[in-house]
Amino acid sequence: MRTEPERLLRRGFVLEGITLGWNVVGVVVLAVAAVRARSVALAGFGLDSLVEIGASTVVIWELSGTGEHRQRRALRLIGVAFVVLAIYITVQSAYVLIVGHHAHHSPLGIAWTAVTAVVMFTLAAGKARTGAALGNPVLQTEGRVTFIDGLLATAVLAGLVLNAGFGAWWADPVAGFVIVFYGLREAYAIFRDEL
Repeated sequence: MRTEPERLLRRGFVLEGITLGWNVVGVVVLAVAAVRARSVALAGFGLDSLVEIGASTVVIWELSGTGEHRQRRALRLIGVAFVVLAIYITVQSAYVLIVGHHAHHSPLGIAWTAVTAVVMFTLAAGKARTGAALGNPVLQTEGRVTFIDGLLATAVLAGLVLNAGFGAWWADPVAGFVIVFYGLREAYAIFRDEL
């Protein structure tokens, strides 16, 4: 029979495995939707899914070993990924706003981001509880990353709906800036805790 820490560790692996699988599929779905709609927000959210894949991989790696050095390194890798994502989306969103690019409607993007928001909020809650019970800051941090992923899905969904329903072409790149804001905020929190 498993001990409580073993059960919690297994739950952490399962939560990360589900997150990893969801985001691998999501990268493909979002790439198709972004290309069809020529949407910066969908492309940015797809890149965010790549960051989430990296973060989940780092957490699985961290959960398989122990040590403060390993935890710090894992957190740094997640923080760097957020900074790179923020830089890319800032440039892309600014360019789209400056040239006045109008993204097309994306029923696939709307459906995927709506379902993703629900899935990410559910996974985030599970990771937060499990990380707290284990006393594992990396799993707790990745739970915040997953929660942000849910918020970003909601922001992208709002941009897509505004564009499709009301012709608000600017909502697509603005949703990209929401991703930048949350990504930089999370990276700052990670690096601040390192000091």
